[in-house]
Amino acid sequence: MNSDRPGAQAFAAAADAVRAAVFRSDLVVASVPAPQGLAPHALALSADVRPGDHGDSPYGTGRLILLHDPSEPDAWAGAWRIVAFAQAPLEPEIGTDPLLADVTWSWLVDALDSREAPYHSASGTATKILSKGFGGLAAEGDGAQIELRASWTPQGGFRTHIEAWAELVCMLAGLPPGSEDIAVFGARRPT
Repeated sequence: MNSDRPGAQAFAAAADAVRAAVFRSDLVVASVPAPQGLAPHALALSADVRPGDHGDSPYGTGRLILLHDPSEPDAWAGAWRIVAFAQAPLEPEIGTDPLLADVTWSWLVDALDSREAPYHSASGTATKILSKGFGGLAAEGDGAQIELRASWTPQGGFRTHIEAWAELVCMLAGLPPGSEDIAVFGARRPT
């Protein structure tokens, strides 16, 4: 990162705060390459809930990008933006619940509020996906998953925002706060 670019020092301090975030032991969080062209400064993380031997998680996954643009884009209403994604498989019966999308969004808001992570200009979608296998995939049967795509403008406290996102990823995977080291008897989708 070129330290002469506007905002480089502020972004470096924010990146240090993100790296200081504390995650539960059954969530594996790693730095990944950030998409190019979204902002002058970007940092990206991936998260997998209780990943298997090959790195994939049958329980849930997430991605987060911290963006910084000192020109303060109008859509952000600030110099910072967090873009987050979380996805988890569900039992098909849960996937048909008409309130599932509303509950999913409320979990994000609750996670931010419980961590006292101030924000504004939030937006996003919660998508319920129902599937049925046919032909060679018929043995997989019915499936469902929930996806949340969200973005918001953080007002400081970057570490608390990252920890709130991690909490959301675990919540979608069926692991609420305090469930660390609790046995999970299988993924909610066929393997």
